[in-house]
Amino acid sequence: MVKKLYPEHPVVGVGAIILKEGTLLLEKRGHEPAKGKWSIPGGTVELGESLEAAVIRETKEETCLDVEDPQLVGVVDQMDLDEAGKVKYHFVIVDYLVKVKAGTCKAESDAEELKWVPLEEVESYNLTASFRRFFVRNRTNLQSVSCLS
Repeated sequence: MVKKLYPEHPVVGVGAIILKEGTLLLEKRGHEPAKGKWSIPGGTVELGESLEAAVIRETKEETCLDVEDPQLVGVVDQMDLDEAGKVKYHFVIVDYLVKVKAGTCKAESDAEELKWVPLEEVESYNLTASFRRFFVRNRTNLQSVSCLS
């Protein structure tokens, strides 16, 4: 198991960008860090697992969706310090655009809730800091890709 709280090294995570008819699948986090905030489905990479396999696995665990064809979109990092200035959390998150091939969307595992959100409304949600940075940086590209889905 990966030590997420007060880690000795940065923790590598993945996120799944899932688009459908101008909307993005957002997940309300059910656990710390950032419990209650909105982000995209994802989680940590297991030892010996490829990034692509991790995003497929994590998406299935959290949304019940089978996805395929992960395409790298971007990388963000998130560091949270405690009151003493010690690193409480440090994640490096690799985000992939994925295509749904099967399944019915249902919140499972770490997901408290799932919601299809129009791209123009995403920033109005209480997003995690790292996903907000990612979304602002990639909004135009995601809108272009969404027009194709």
